[in-house]
Amino acid sequence: MMMTEVNKRKLVLPRLVLTFLLLFTSITNVVAGTTSRFVRSEWPSVDIPLDHEVFAVPKGPNAPQQVHITQGDYDGKAVIVSWVTPDEPGLSQVHYGTSEKKYDFTAEGIFSNYTFYQYKSGYIHQCLLDGLQYDTKYYYKIGNGESAREFWFRTPPKINPNASYKFGIIGDLGQTYNSLSTLEHYIQSGANTVLFVGDLSYADRYQYNDVGIRWDSWGRLAERSAAYQPWIWCAGNHEIDYMPYMGEVVPFKSYLHRYPTPYMASKSSNPLWYAIRRASAHIIVLSSYSPFVKYTPQWQWLREEFKKVNRDETPWLIVLMHVPMYNSNEAHFMEGESMRAVFEEWFVHYRVDIVFAGHVHAYERSYRISNIHYNVSAGDRYPIADKSAPVYITVGDGGNQEGLAGKFRDPQPDYSAFREASYGHSTLEIKNRTHAIYHWNRNDDGTKVPTDGFVLHNQHWGTNLRRRKLKKHHLRDVVGWIASS
Repeated sequence: MMMTEVNKRKLVLPRLVLTFLLLFTSITNVVAGTTSRFVRSEWPSVDIPLDHEVFAVPKGPNAPQQVHITQGDYDGKAVIVSWVTPDEPGLSQVHYGTSEKKYDFTAEGIFSNYTFYQYKSGYIHQCLLDGLQYDTKYYYKIGNGESAREFWFRTPPKINPNASYKFGIIGDLGQTYNSLSTLEHYIQSGANTVLFVGDLSYADRYQYNDVGIRWDSWGRLAERSAAYQPWIWCAGNHEIDYMPYMGEVVPFKSYLHRYPTPYMASKSSNPLWYAIRRASAHIIVLSSYSPFVKYTPQWQWLREEFKKVNRDETPWLIVLMHVPMYNSNEAHFMEGESMRAVFEEWFVHYRVDIVFAGHVHAYERSYRISNIHYNVSAGDRYPIADKSAPVYITVGDGGNQEGLAGKFRDPQPDYSAFREASYGHSTLEIKNRTHAIYHWNRNDDGTKVPTDGFVLHNQHWGTNLRRRKLKKHHLRDVVGWIASS
């Protein structure tokens, strides 16, 4: 039966009411900051044994393992495919195409290996697949004969201000049972790309040859997601691997060999900081453990990268870093202050939408605040509400063996909106140029529990006068996605 006009109106009205309620609650800070009363029961924060099935080596002689992909260019038309062959180099080739089992194209890559103490890595392959079509599913194969392995990925939509896209955010993952729970829950989320905010394997908590062995096991664990969708890498302190007692003094040695980034596409001089554009988002990755003060290469690069941001094409401006600028946990308190003093004024000036960080093994979300007026001789001493500032979110809660950071500072500071010491992951679902939906999901002893969420208004289009011209269209879009959710 066809729905009558009266019935349609009856359905639209409650949707409109819900829409305005959501928008109102997301704009106003009418609720004081909350410290969750949830207390996580004990669940083992120990690394999964190496003989567990999640670390299983693929069958076949010299079979490719630890397969992962990341974006390979500036705008999302290329991917870098990486994998390891344990015994001999084999071929650094990727066969790929748009039909399953039918590979019309072949890309040639390169390989390398390295030593760490007496550990010798396998042969680490990296292959660029470029000239890809937007919003297309590609199938790819690596290895030969009985050792060949097949995977797939989907490219993002064309750069467009209204392109919808769903990101996952994970940090400080490690390789415990909690890590596995986080990874499995994330895979169920339906997100398309991981924004990873640092601290991958926690292999540096081991010694001697076990460091390299645990980098290998983590690569096999992450493959279940990272082989099928890009992970956008950001380095943390556990990637430094500075171990002079073993004769290892080159920072980031294992990480840089294993996890390439498309840094040259954004004219960065270092793979630890770079930028990409994906769908409707411009994503900037910073390095908390590289020089960043005035006139350093990272500072100079970021100054130029901000100038390149075009909010008419990519309205969503997202920053990733490892050490949070705002944190009210006793763990790592104030460690991000030096980077905040250098970069926060730029974040406010360019109206960054959201900043994701890790490092603290708990979850915390801030209000829109800034402290750019403070200096050592004058100015406001405390962060103040600032509509031009980003929301700061700490998601260093992936599940690593160091455990949770359970001691928050009391009283909860005014800049802190919500905080909880639990494991979990986040998603950011961009709906259009003005609105996105954010969720944080707690891992409650293996169960996914949606815990914190809000509607994020875009800093450029959500407040710009041009938004008025789009008001009718966007209201219709918002009603549509609320009705379909």
